[in-house]
Amino acid sequence: MKKTIGIGYQDFEQIRTKEIFYVDKTDFIRQWWENKDQVTLITRPRRFGKTLNMSTLEKFFSTDYAERSDLFQGLSIWEHETYRELQGTHPVIFLSFADVKERSFSQAREGICRIIRRLYKKFDFLLETDLLSDAEKTEFREVSIDMGDNEAAFSLRALSDYLSRHHGKKAIVLLDEYDTPMQKAYVSGYWDELAEFTRNLFSATFKTNPYLERAVLTGITRVSRESSFSGLNNLKVVTTTSDKYADCFGFTEEEVFAALEEHGLSDRKDEVKAWYDGFTFGNKTDIYNPWSISNYLDAEEVEDYWANSSSNDLADKLIREGGEEIKRDFESLLRGGSIVTAIDEQIVYDKLDASEEAVWSLLLASGYLKVVRKESRPEGEDDLDGPRYELALTNKEVRRMFRSMVRDWFRREPRSYNRFIQALLSDDLKAMNKYMNEVALDTFSYFDTGKKPSRSEPERFYHGFVLGLMVELSGRYVLTSNRESGFGRYDVMLEPLRTEDDAMILEFKTHDPEDEKTLEETAAAALAQIEEKKYAAALEAKGVPAEKIRQYGFAFQRREVLILGWR
Repeated sequence: MKKTIGIGYQDFEQIRTKEIFYVDKTDFIRQWWENKDQVTLITRPRRFGKTLNMSTLEKFFSTDYAERSDLFQGLSIWEHETYRELQGTHPVIFLSFADVKERSFSQAREGICRIIRRLYKKFDFLLETDLLSDAEKTEFREVSIDMGDNEAAFSLRALSDYLSRHHGKKAIVLLDEYDTPMQKAYVSGYWDELAEFTRNLFSATFKTNPYLERAVLTGITRVSRESSFSGLNNLKVVTTTSDKYADCFGFTEEEVFAALEEHGLSDRKDEVKAWYDGFTFGNKTDIYNPWSISNYLDAEEVEDYWANSSSNDLADKLIREGGEEIKRDFESLLRGGSIVTAIDEQIVYDKLDASEEAVWSLLLASGYLKVVRKESRPEGEDDLDGPRYELALTNKEVRRMFRSMVRDWFRREPRSYNRFIQALLSDDLKAMNKYMNEVALDTFSYFDTGKKPSRSEPERFYHGFVLGLMVELSGRYVLTSNRESGFGRYDVMLEPLRTEDDAMILEFKTHDPEDEKTLEETAAAALAQIEEKKYAAALEAKGVPAEKIRQYGFAFQRREVLILGWR
């Protein structure tokens, strides 16, 4: 009999007692325990069962659940006699930073301290024992949201000590979504302050803690050791490219198809695969996002469940504020193509602005990209630069999310942008000039965050604008950019999908006073380049008649734009 789909449940006990749909991942307990790593960091995209697996670890090991073996009966872990004896035998400290998404460092710090204070209140029965000295009881009571940095740094280590004394066994520490505050700190501009605060907390808890049995941290990214794990040499890192625990997070295709059959949806396998497959962890391909699958089983229709399950601010920031190469590669990805890049899985947030590889690495870790293949190293090339990977957008769900994101870039001034599109389609050159100047005025600064101002180098605006065209006209045109045709590379080509529509070639040129006296001369030079380089050759080769090919030259001078056209 099929079980009820319960959306949003992340507590293992509730899922088991309410008999909610659950895919058995308890063998993760065995794998982790037998690997014997003292501190394990596991990175997976959001909504991939990290919190549920941490809850499962807590309920399995915690002395608070020593009498709750019923939660595990019938599951994989209970087949092993050794683990039946291990259940409920350790003190467990379980905390999550998932909700620390503040806009300032002071608020984030207060949020973390509040979490620690609530954790202490859970164990305040220790104050009634004789295990703690009077000084320790005073320190216990002084743990608060406004405690000092030193008190905060050593708070979890001290709690490990108290619990170890009480239970006669060292503590297991579970920290879920450790990097959520860090992502928000990067987006909101207080990265350095938070990095210093968490570095001291993590060092005291996971490195110099003699009362620690083992620990697991989960998150989306592997923050660089220098940023938050300085000197933490007992840390075992398991990323999305690692083979360890490859099928412990997310649903395998076998598990998804079994669930579809159980719910009478076996005829939907191809649809579900196109929308929600695509994740690869280590040597396991065809991994599906549990959040999307659970919602699909409940609603029985495709939707971008995972992509809209929380904020995509970081992805938006990285692409919108990225340079010319990032936007050009993103155009290729949005068209269904791929890129090849090196991957550095140690994310240095304060270096993201200067590293394209770091941007793609973070988007891969976040689940927006998938590994198509690992490139073979050319013969004779050394291995000092690390492996290179071919990457693509993960699936239809992610592609839809990014298309919506690009549309949002232009919704700040929707009337001007939409009217420009209308003017372009109707070949109204006067209106095109009017609305393009409005669009440029409002969005130049939005796409330019680099050191070079847009008035002298408008590539960020140009590529953002091209992405907007790609999204808005996708049902009517095939848009390509920076492709070879004739004797050069055109900037933008719009190939119509309907015979009644005209094709278009757009060439962009920044005004250079040394080459042209006026902006009109610059636009004319852009038009002339289309003719001289015979950019229309690619269209004509596909049977588009010359009279159905429009040509436009865009000239930029500071935030002023002039467009000339010719057919």
